[in-house]
Amino acid sequence: MSKIVVLAEKPSVGRDIARVLQCHKKGNGFMEGAKYIVTWALGHLVTLADPEVYDQKYKTWKLEDLPMLPSHLKLSVIKKTGKQFQTVKTQLNRKDVREIVIATDAGREGELVARWILEKANTKKPIKRLWISSVTDKAIRDGFKQLKPGKQFENLYASAVARSEADWYVGLNATRALTTKFNAQLSTGRVQTPTLAMVAAREEEIKSFKPKPFYGLEANINKGFTLTWQDTNHNKRLFSKQTAEKMLKKVANQPLTIVNVDKKYKKKFAPQLYDLTELQRDANRIFNFSGKQTLSIMQKLYEHHKILTYPRTDSRVISSDIVSTLKDRVKACGVDQYARQANKILQKELKLSKSVVNNAKVTDHHAIIPTEQAVVLTELNDKELKIYDLVVKRFLAVLSDPYEFEQTTVTAEADGEQFTASGKVVKKQGWKELYHRSFDEEADDDNEQRLPALEKGHVLKTVTYVLTQGETKPPERFTEGGLLQAMENPVRYMNSQDKKLAQTLSKTGGIGTVATRADIIEKLFNSMYMEMKGKYIFITPTGRQLLDLVPEELRSPALTAEWEQKLSQIAEGKLNQRQFISEIKTYTKQVVQQIKASQETFKHDNMTGTKCPHCGKLMLEISNKKGRMLVCQDRSCGHKKNIAKYTNARCPNCHKRLELRGEGEGQLFLCKCGHREKVSTFNARKQREKKNNVSRKEINKYLKKQDDGFANNALAEQLAKLKK
Repeated sequence: MSKIVVLAEKPSVGRDIARVLQCHKKGNGFMEGAKYIVTWALGHLVTLADPEVYDQKYKTWKLEDLPMLPSHLKLSVIKKTGKQFQTVKTQLNRKDVREIVIATDAGREGELVARWILEKANTKKPIKRLWISSVTDKAIRDGFKQLKPGKQFENLYASAVARSEADWYVGLNATRALTTKFNAQLSTGRVQTPTLAMVAAREEEIKSFKPKPFYGLEANINKGFTLTWQDTNHNKRLFSKQTAEKMLKKVANQPLTIVNVDKKYKKKFAPQLYDLTELQRDANRIFNFSGKQTLSIMQKLYEHHKILTYPRTDSRVISSDIVSTLKDRVKACGVDQYARQANKILQKELKLSKSVVNNAKVTDHHAIIPTEQAVVLTELNDKELKIYDLVVKRFLAVLSDPYEFEQTTVTAEADGEQFTASGKVVKKQGWKELYHRSFDEEADDDNEQRLPALEKGHVLKTVTYVLTQGETKPPERFTEGGLLQAMENPVRYMNSQDKKLAQTLSKTGGIGTVATRADIIEKLFNSMYMEMKGKYIFITPTGRQLLDLVPEELRSPALTAEWEQKLSQIAEGKLNQRQFISEIKTYTKQVVQQIKASQETFKHDNMTGTKCPHCGKLMLEISNKKGRMLVCQDRSCGHKKNIAKYTNARCPNCHKRLELRGEGEGQLFLCKCGHREKVSTFNARKQREKKNNVSRKEINKYLKKQDDGFANNALAEQLAKLKK
């Protein structure tokens, strides 16, 4: 009997699919049943080959060898996961296999993961596609009933290949050109460099900002409320102290006459459902989670717990086919603290607007929402609970009644000057009941007041007028959440003449993708181009220099806008992939030429006074996860020497991790608190502690003996007789 191979992206998803498809026979890297063989990748198993595969001369980085422009880019198996590739290849090429189902993540990158494996395995068997947004048993069963033809996704694959090849040509060539030209480890990319440029632009705004003092007028009424002066354009600030003081003099001791009392009944609907970027922003703002951390937690809630849908989405709406499942999803998540609001939703008819259900605005996946799988909150750890709470509250809020209130705006006059005050009376809490004011971004901070009953023509006689003052503030530095938002909407960082490209960026969702933005930010931190101080991001001197050295086009989001526009056209079948790559090669030549012709110089900000014992040049101090080392500034020399290694050994005084310095007999453990200890002394101390400490194994052995003692005593014997 012929079989079907199902290729998943990760082992956890593969095992879930195998269980649903009744594949119980375990193999090494696959599971088999009567009809299906389920195997899996480990993310990418295949990637674009390194430059030295095309020519051995590329093993050494030399400026004169650039640009590297092979006519056709080859694929190579990633060594680290080569064993799993061979397993997958064997299953794909089995004689009893007639068809392949691609079950990798439903998106551009997931398509690339699978198709590259199929290409490298040289298999030409018919392909079908599983396209699902959650990995619950029901979603998998439904997905297999509605498999799509593989041909439908060939343009998506072409778009993914074009993106990857363009990054290879431009990224590798520009990085090698910068590194060899300026003799420094520098890297650039079409997303990471514009992102860094946005951080630099924000710093420049802050640096050039000059605060301005401003003034205002307040009228304090003895009935316990305050009115604020405003001009005919509703401006409440005056930038001339003289004008403000003159106005204060004018209205002093004057009564206020109510000229208008405007009452409006208003409804406020819940904010839209989460996409990944919006969730990452909120998690950063509320819990100080990094974008990468949020995605990692979301992935676990999706794959392992199966209680939230696919995380890598840029849609904030759901499609109409999901509407019939909403009440099942409410039942699944409506436990404990969510039960009260969930029951209200279950008892009413759902009428949803286009801001919630809109087929036209759903891309590869709908917004992040709970699945139909019942949640057990005790199975989640603290961080998972926090992310789950954000998503569930937003989901229930969208399905709940609107927040309703009566808004009152009072306008009064004193000697021709206008003063206003506003207040509101809540009529129905609606979706806001879910938030209890904690972390409630929707909580109004307009300083709404409780206003007394006032009518037009009413005169307020006991009024105290006060001059207020403040100072304009510079724009805030980027937090990680703020930078994610800027990557999603980078239009303000583009030149005004790029209006068409700005529109493209709005359509394509900014620079990078929801799946890659957090990794780009992480890469900029790891490359020492940016650093975090508290919750704010600062550009480093190296990052600033890099921006001075890269060609201007690589600094602007416009390049990415052009690429994304063309990649979308390839995915839609409107542009030929080869034509796009031809343009990329031409652009690569220009970039390399610009770098070669540059007259700029790079100054190391980590230069030490230590000379290299091999070539005599001064050495650089480099920090990484393992510790600190000295590296010769001349890349062709390449001499390295360890200064300090971060260890897991703890300081006996402050219990912080110790640094190991020196070599041989003279090795020392050092702590930031000032503690110093020779390695030999440290080892001797540890041996003494070991003798005095009782191990966990010995404690358990002792407790077991106590249990055995109780089991054999007279009382235990009598109890045993009673049981009989």
